Amino acid sequence: MAGYRTVEGAAAFTYEEKRSRFIATAAHAATEAEALAVLERVRAENRTARHNVYAYVLREGARTRYSDDGEPAKTAGAPVLEAITHAGLQDVIVVVTRYFGGVLLGTGGLVRAYTAAAAGALHAARQCTVRQVVRCRLNVPYALYEPARRLVTQSGAKLEDERFAAGVELTWLQPAGEEARLCAQLAELLRTAPPAEISPPFYAPF
Repeated sequence: MAGYRTVEGAAAFTYEEKRSRFIATAAHAATEAEALAVLERVRAENRTARHNVYAYVLREGARTRYSDDGEPAKTAGAPVLEAITHAGLQDVIVVVTRYFGGVLLGTGGLVRAYTAAAAGALHAARQCTVRQVVRCRLNVPYALYEPARRLVTQSGAKLEDERFAAGVELTWLQPAGEEARLCAQLAELLRTAPPAEISPPFYAPF
């Protein structure tokens, strides 16, 4: 299954326009509950703000939502949502908190400000590609540790862990469906060793 782009953790960006301050928070959210938890946290931290505008895009149920939170219709939430979709991101919420500076910006000014704030936060966030992967685990003898490790890293797999005991336990991630070739190479190298343990597919940054 194809991967998708998202953000890791959270990031903030501040944009000012005619003394109004727009503080944008972009955060990862895999479910609606997670998205709403981010929104409530930002609201709690900015109780005196005039507006807490938000938008989110979730893979779960192909769900998208936005709110103007009292701003004129289509001038706030919709531009924030457009910034997310323009960036090609999913499982993301952006909340833009506005502290009013006393000068009306007009509809065009609001659209520009909310767009700039949301885009800035998304740019500041650490973006990553999430793919469907499997986790593989294999014990190798010390004598074959180096060639086995080389096969794993040269295959494009992501080596996660190495545990040294009676032998070496290698753990790595690999895109689902691409593990068979590497496992066959390792089996040929190790000959009598048991096959690698392979997890069910799951989504992870890769």
